[in-house]
Amino acid sequence: MIALIWAQARDAAGRPVIGVGGQIPWRVPEDFAHFRRVTSGHPVVMGRRTWDSLPARSRPLPGRTNVVVTRDAGWSPAADDAAPVLAAGSVVRALGLARRAPGGEQVWVMGGSQIYAAALGHADRLVVTEIDAQVEGDAFAPAVDVARWRLDVDGAWAVSSAPDGPRFRVREYAAR
Repeated sequence: MIALIWAQARDAAGRPVIGVGGQIPWRVPEDFAHFRRVTSGHPVVMGRRTWDSLPARSRPLPGRTNVVVTRDAGWSPAADDAAPVLAAGSVVRALGLARRAPGGEQVWVMGGSQIYAAALGHADRLVVTEIDAQVEGDAFAPAVDVARWRLDVDGAWAVSSAPDGPRFRVREYAAR
């Protein structure tokens, strides 16, 4: 199974914002815990910019094979024993590498925008954390087309424990 996972707020125009300036513009620790819980033990696919945006202490994401999509054929991450890191020149190649990695029966695509757009047609599931905030951004999630996706899990709104934390909920969509 291939699933895309992201958190999004909305901008003034209603577009699904996932980032600004290479960063996530909100803090919801419960969403990070949810991400860690569902992706642990399974490969994650991300673009090079998403990789670069992760704090150095968090790269590679431990307990998961990390597959980084990059056009730079000479790119390789700094060696680390926390988790294997593979490089792929395309999303299709990255998904193939991820499927063959330990835990590859469930592959998680974790961004960014270009990677989501390229992987959307291969996905079986979407896991979307909705952040109840208006945020201007420069990176956007793909639109969830109800003709292709059926709402499968509609989580209840909760309030984040972060100081001035926003409301959030997790929604899961299954491919029709």
